[in-house]
Amino acid sequence: MPAFDPVRDAVLNSPIGQTAPMLPLPSPSSTLSSPLASPSLGGRRATDLSVLLNSVTHEPSFPTPPPVRSSTLSHLLHSDNDEHDDDKHDDDKLHASQPFIRSGKSFFSSSPERESRSRPSSSSSSISLSRQNPTMPPPPPPQQSTIPYNPRVRITPPTSVMVPMTPAEMETFKDYRYRGRGAMQLSQGRKRQRSEEPDDDRPAKKLAGDVGVVVEHCASCLPLHALPANPLADNSRPDVGVVQRLDSPIIGLKNFNNWVKSVLITRFAHPVLAAARSRSTNGNHGYRGGGGRNTGSGKVLDMGCGKGGDMTKWAKARVKELVGVDIAAVSVNQARSRWESLRGPRFSATFAALDCYTQPLTRAFPPDVLGMDPSYDYESDTRLSGDPFDVVSMQFCMHYAFETEQKTRCMLENASRYLRRGGVFIGTVPNAEILLEHLDELPPDATDLSFGNSVYKIRFEERDEKPTFGHKYWFYLRDAVDDVPEYIVRWENFVQMAAEYDLYPVYKEEFHQVFAEHQEHPDFGPLMVHMKVVDSNGESSMDEDQWEAANIYIAFAFEKR
Repeated sequence: MPAFDPVRDAVLNSPIGQTAPMLPLPSPSSTLSSPLASPSLGGRRATDLSVLLNSVTHEPSFPTPPPVRSSTLSHLLHSDNDEHDDDKHDDDKLHASQPFIRSGKSFFSSSPERESRSRPSSSSSSISLSRQNPTMPPPPPPQQSTIPYNPRVRITPPTSVMVPMTPAEMETFKDYRYRGRGAMQLSQGRKRQRSEEPDDDRPAKKLAGDVGVVVEHCASCLPLHALPANPLADNSRPDVGVVQRLDSPIIGLKNFNNWVKSVLITRFAHPVLAAARSRSTNGNHGYRGGGGRNTGSGKVLDMGCGKGGDMTKWAKARVKELVGVDIAAVSVNQARSRWESLRGPRFSATFAALDCYTQPLTRAFPPDVLGMDPSYDYESDTRLSGDPFDVVSMQFCMHYAFETEQKTRCMLENASRYLRRGGVFIGTVPNAEILLEHLDELPPDATDLSFGNSVYKIRFEERDEKPTFGHKYWFYLRDAVDDVPEYIVRWENFVQMAAEYDLYPVYKEEFHQVFAEHQEHPDFGPLMVHMKVVDSNGESSMDEDQWEAANIYIAFAFEKR
């Protein structure tokens, strides 16, 4: 009995080929073919495992399957009749042909080794292709540009590249980073030298004569009334920073003049502004320009507003509306910018450029801004049924109107016509008595009719004729303005003319008298320290020359009755 073979039994009893009868097990010495390859099993091996476990050395007797066709391109392109000699001949020619080449890469590999490689680089690919086809010429090298490098537009010369800066240039660069060339020159007290030769390229001025000079130097806002935050500068001077303004050699004079204006506004403008009844139904009547809800009261006309040096003073006075007018458009734009930069709720403001000594304010402002009812005739009716002004202010600029009587009357008409009854007209003006006394003190044979000191200089053209209007002199102020034509304001004549426009004087003091009167005041005394007129020890910030220059002015206040 043969040995027990579970694998053999499993194979013999397999459901595969059960249609054939079971055959007796052959003897070990039998030479018959294995029943595993018997045709009775369907010509298939029952399992590969049985073949591996059993030592069947005989070849199967089932027919050999047809050979697998090659998947080469020659077999795919030709017919299935591979027995023909013509097809074999074509196959041989295809095998012997060169592989297809496209963009330096073969579509077919000649060996399995080449198929297993990764994609080569462009350099290695060109090398392999040249080896495959020695007759193929190598690719031509890239063409070099024949145009020489010669840039035509340069910001800097070629020799300036990578040239280190000198120590002097490095120091200059540090100053430019924080201040700029113009501000640095102003802080050092430099002035632009006037050219001896006329410049024919300069544009023609629209205003000729003295008015043109005044506009050029911002005469309607003479530097004497500027705040420390706004330097004593003519119209051609740039608006520099706060630090540079404080470097002015006459900063003490500026501070003192501003203190005098603060006293004048506080004493005479504050009461009428506080008593002004709000004439609005929504709490913001006539508000122009935005900037937050306006909770103030009163309306101010600033004639000759300049660059807006008094903007902060009116903000502290809690005005409701301000109208600013000046002859210089550049100054008006700076005043508007100063108003826009005010912190906190701003009062409403309207600005315009106008020569208010030759033209009425109606040329620049609508009737409602001036406090007039648009429905009535301006030429025949003088009633103010809208919101008239409570305060009219003219700081260091009114004397320019006294060039002629006509200009003076136009100025007084603009100042009084839109001012309510009980309102005040305040300002500062040169003291004619002081100026004429200095002129008379000059030697009789003097040809140079000038006087002054290191801070200011006044020069007259005539000493014999002293007309009421048009008595001209030239004014110079250090770090402020070069010769500007100004005119004497005879006080008695001014008072008489103002009365014709219902304006009556209530206050007139020289600047040194204003100081003596208010230096011990509980409010104005500490204000001098705050505005740096004096220090905490009472030491003045002005020298004797600045003090003398300050005392050629007077402060005044008129009331409309």
